[in-house]
Amino acid sequence: MDLQDFLIRARVLRLYRQALRIAGRAPSSAKAELRQTIRQEMENNRNCNDKQRIRFLISEGLDKLKRLDEMLDMQGYR
Repeated sequence: MDLQDFLIRARVLRLYRQALRIAGRAPSSAKAELRQTIRQEMENNRNCNDKQRIRFLISEGLDKLKRLDEMLDMQGYR
């Protein structure tokens, strides 16, 4: 594993942890399903070796997380 791989892996793990933290703020009725969806997205892309595609997926994941975070804030789940 070279430095680039290490840095990308760290970004993916940070995204995953951040997603689980935000999912923890969701209403209890949606929390389990949201966590399962997050887990499934990560598993679907687990074997991706294309660094450019991984960077794209990270960017897309951050955008989705931002929207989810804003939605939960608007609904009063802090």
